[in-house]
Amino acid sequence: MPQESVDKSSLFYLVGGGVASLAAAAFLIRDGDVPGKNIVVFEESEKIGGSLDAAGTSRTGYVMRGGRMIESKYLCTYDLFSSIPTLDDSKTVTEEIFEWNRVMKTSSKSRLFREGHRVNAPKFGLSEKHILAIERLELQPEVILGRTSVSDHFESSFFKTDFWFMWCSTFAFQPWHSAVEFKRYLLRFTHMVSGFNTLGGIMRTPYNQYDSMIRPLQRWLEARGVRFEYATSVTNLGLCHDAEGYCVDRIICEQEGRKKQIRVEGTDYVIVTLGSMTEDSNLGSMDSAPVLKGKAKGRSWTLWEKIADGHPQFGRPANFADHIDESKWVSFTTTLHDPTFFRLIEDMTGNVPGEGGLVTFPDSNWLASIVLPQQPHFIGQPADTQVFWGYGLSVDRPGNFVKKPMSSCTGREIMIEIMGHLGIQAHAQQILDTCTCIPCMMPFITSQFLRRAKGDRPQVVPKRSKNLAFVGQFCELPDDVVFTIEYSIRTAQTAVYALLGLRRYPPPVYKGHHDPRILLKTFFALHDRPGGLLSSNNL
Repeated sequence: MPQESVDKSSLFYLVGGGVASLAAAAFLIRDGDVPGKNIVVFEESEKIGGSLDAAGTSRTGYVMRGGRMIESKYLCTYDLFSSIPTLDDSKTVTEEIFEWNRVMKTSSKSRLFREGHRVNAPKFGLSEKHILAIERLELQPEVILGRTSVSDHFESSFFKTDFWFMWCSTFAFQPWHSAVEFKRYLLRFTHMVSGFNTLGGIMRTPYNQYDSMIRPLQRWLEARGVRFEYATSVTNLGLCHDAEGYCVDRIICEQEGRKKQIRVEGTDYVIVTLGSMTEDSNLGSMDSAPVLKGKAKGRSWTLWEKIADGHPQFGRPANFADHIDESKWVSFTTTLHDPTFFRLIEDMTGNVPGEGGLVTFPDSNWLASIVLPQQPHFIGQPADTQVFWGYGLSVDRPGNFVKKPMSSCTGREIMIEIMGHLGIQAHAQQILDTCTCIPCMMPFITSQFLRRAKGDRPQVVPKRSKNLAFVGQFCELPDDVVFTIEYSIRTAQTAVYALLGLRRYPPPVYKGHHDPRILLKTFFALHDRPGGLLSSNNL
């Protein structure tokens, strides 16, 4: 039943320090009128931000495990950040993002790069049979698709088209990933298909997303008294059942090596971030390869396994955690102290840093991509330092220039491979002598894309739950897509409004596929045909 206000003595325990938990804390304060001092965030590491991280220095090398694509229809994200001031208090984070992207619009002249040359606005190369398969998939009910993979619905030639190369590298899809999630992406981003070969419509933050989004949000929460308990690993939850349902009555955790139980009163609430796409990530160095790890005891996957044991309404974590060979890939962050690399890329791609976005090498055995953001990319980054990021999807295949799997390569070897695809080997030694490339192996990075069926992911507020909700990439929301900031924030908003019984709801997911004008533009784009008047900016 809707309630008028929240008990001011209620405590809110948030497990995990990623953007989902931070967003939940903000919605509790802003929309639930919860005092910040009543909110506790448990974070296993020493830093807030979860998978939206960024660290390092110019001297030791900067590191980002990855960044998330954002675009104008992330309605929950912009709702949240419309309340969060930037670090200089000059505007809100939402205002800053939109102002930045009016100035620095993404318009790639080199979305694909082949044989040392850019491909400007590449054609999709889809056959009529491929397009019919896309349309058929979009119409299939999710319950019918079940645990099928993308490759179950397309012939092998589809995965050699430039549409697939652009699609899979933008979103990190593999042929064996979930057909349900692929269908959701096709529908969710229908409005972007017509500009997909130039990355039109993709937006970015002025700095990396940790500096531009997480730091302002954390500062806002701390100013309102939210408590952050670092080095705290929640290992289990105690549940109390009665005829009306169940509630969490205790939190079992380890804090700085000491086991601890926290009593949860009847008026308190618990919000848990399930799973982790970046758990057990491992960094290499310029001269060492990263190590592939598995699940560690007492961490996020193990917590989910424990609370789901005997409670099928909490989902099936093994579906996402036990298939590392299908969910791993390697990213890398390169810090440069010589302008040669950036100058060469700018000349070859025709884009200044920050304008072009992702550049993919479709002939790469690793299916590697790089992106050169606007500089500086880190707050405090020196003017004589430049940073770029990249990743590979096929990390177990030998490279084209370095005859080793990407998963076994050092930062130096990754840079040699990338420079080989760019055709700039003549400058290789100068670049290698003045850069630091740090690779990162992520075992679970696309685990949320793995084949799934109904029940594998729990509802945000499971049936008969009195005080427990789940947030993050591994709980179920209709229509929206995982591996996005938007999904984490939408789950947080959903959890808060439902737990508190507020008379409000998150903004609905934007559905461009219901707009006939967008559908017509998409039709022309998929057939590699100009849209005539329909492709003008007034639609």
